[in-house]
Amino acid sequence: MGDDELEAIKRRMLEQMMSRNSGGESDTGYPSKSVIVTDANLQDTLSRYPFVVLDCWAPWCGPCRMVAPTIDRLAKDLAGRVVFGKLNVDENHRTAAAYGIRSIPTLLFFKNGHLADRVVGALPYPHLRRAIEKHL
Repeated sequence: MGDDELEAIKRRMLEQMMSRNSGGESDTGYPSKSVIVTDANLQDTLSRYPFVVLDCWAPWCGPCRMVAPTIDRLAKDLAGRVVFGKLNVDENHRTAAAYGIRSIPTLLFFKNGHLADRVVGALPYPHLRRAIEKHL
């Protein structure tokens, strides 16, 4: 399988994942679950919403998989106030490098398009919620 074929498969899978994420908006117009963020759509996502929490993760990362249900719960609980994005660092090297992602999971907090804070590691729900709410 050539590189072009792999890229086409990746693109189709990403489009499928993004279409599954669409339609999950709350009545405020904010998604009520995490959205897929890539190098290509990061700036659009950051400019569309005033507060974005970006979960930088990888499929092989155990702690990333452990914190995923917590992120999903926070996305539901804070819908309308916070948008949660998921950035696969293995597939989005430019963004990972730009924000100095050295360990995963790393959560980047963006207010009005600017990096406001970061949390590294798989923290439990109460800790993550407090970290987020101090920026609201």
